[in-house]
Amino acid sequence: MSSDIIVNAAPYETRVALLENNQLVELHVERNCDRGIVGNIYKGKVVRVLPGMQAAFVDIGMDRAAFLYVRDVYEDFDELQAEDINEILNKEEVPIQDLLREGQEVPVQVSKEPIGQKGAQVTSHISLPGRYLVLLPTASNRIGISRRIENEKKKQKLRKTVEKLSAGINAGFIVRTASEDRKEKDIQTDMEYLFGTWNDIQARKQKASAPSLIHQELSLVMRAVRDLFTDDINRFIIDNEELYIDVQKFLDRFLPQLKPALQLYEYDELIFEHYGIELEINKALDRKVWLKSGGYIVIDQTEALTAIDVNTGRFVGKRNFEETILKTNIEAVKEIVYQLRLRNIGGLIIIDFIDMERKEDQEKVFNALEKALKTDKTKSTILKISELGLVEMTRKRVRENLTRTLCESCSYCEGRGFIKSKLSICYEIFRELSKEAYSHNGREITLYVHPDIAELLYDTERGGIERIEAEHGVKIIIEVDSNFHQEQYEMTKVT
Repeated sequence: MSSDIIVNAAPYETRVALLENNQLVELHVERNCDRGIVGNIYKGKVVRVLPGMQAAFVDIGMDRAAFLYVRDVYEDFDELQAEDINEILNKEEVPIQDLLREGQEVPVQVSKEPIGQKGAQVTSHISLPGRYLVLLPTASNRIGISRRIENEKKKQKLRKTVEKLSAGINAGFIVRTASEDRKEKDIQTDMEYLFGTWNDIQARKQKASAPSLIHQELSLVMRAVRDLFTDDINRFIIDNEELYIDVQKFLDRFLPQLKPALQLYEYDELIFEHYGIELEINKALDRKVWLKSGGYIVIDQTEALTAIDVNTGRFVGKRNFEETILKTNIEAVKEIVYQLRLRNIGGLIIIDFIDMERKEDQEKVFNALEKALKTDKTKSTILKISELGLVEMTRKRVRENLTRTLCESCSYCEGRGFIKSKLSICYEIFRELSKEAYSHNGREITLYVHPDIAELLYDTERGGIERIEAEHGVKIIIEVDSNFHQEQYEMTKVT
């Protein structure tokens, strides 16, 4: 598979696109005015302990307090000591009121961005990612190996290497996929870098007052270098010379073997236009996605869940109805998984496939979905197709999805996704006019409306106005205001 990373860096916004076989599969956006906070470490202050929810609110210096679950509390804040990793992680056995108290200062790391009206989710189990390792300061002597490293001999070799390098150190590690086939010296350099970073954080924690930021995660581009730039990437192209030089220096120090893939984009045409990425981004914001066969899927995102509906559309098939349905559902599977990754959709997801009568067809669709999800790096859980033809699944949600990142609620419809029809507005106006005319002894009412509503009142709905005038003995004057919302109208009375 041919993979490229394309970076568009502007003074106000940085965008990183991951292409696979020239197709956009991931888009990461970071704006200077709204930089993400996942990975940041804060010295926070507990503002409220919730025994009923076994959680606490922690002030980290943001508009909304962060949320800390009991399972994410590390006991070594006060006199309590965690004996091993099981005690650290299994917090359900210890009530949160025995671990935290209001006003207590605690170091926490953001694990999930604030989403919608919810504050950030934090944990006291700090993790510091490097190129080849993740340092876990609170997980004593625990070593995990990336599941993507499948060769058992390589796993054992990496485990022994990390055990040797970390002997006598009271911390845990996760060995990342990028460490596969790396030399011991490379892993040792990464470990030394991580411990240096952790010592700096500890020193800042001692001096800082709560709430305050004591460690900021790397910028988007440097995270892309750390997490996405592997030997499988053919090109890493940047359109900003200053940033290009920064990445070059980083590669010189840590990843010299990847330098040949780094390129500076120097053409006049905008980089995302040149590679066709801008068009793909706009498509990713559409509610309806067409399939090659003529079928389509509809993606509706709400605060609680994402609903995906599969439809045959223009596809009529060549043999029989069951085959048409099966082919559409199978084709939809691939597109759904692609859209989940591209749009970064997480949380609860309900997929409404076209109803299938045959059990074997349901199994084929489910197996295809299961197989397609294996290509997605983000963890997901999937349940069997229900009797109603629905698939329930969850996908880990760490940051805002693409729609929430690039869009905002429509001020015109106030985020509902629809507005009242013109006819509904007309009839609502009739009711209000009747009410006003009934309580009004004057001779004239002036009605101010949107141009489209005025056109309807002057034309097909003119009879409604005349009927109210005749019943109540008033004159109704219609005035147009182009600045009005379609649902907006006002009335003034003349006595």
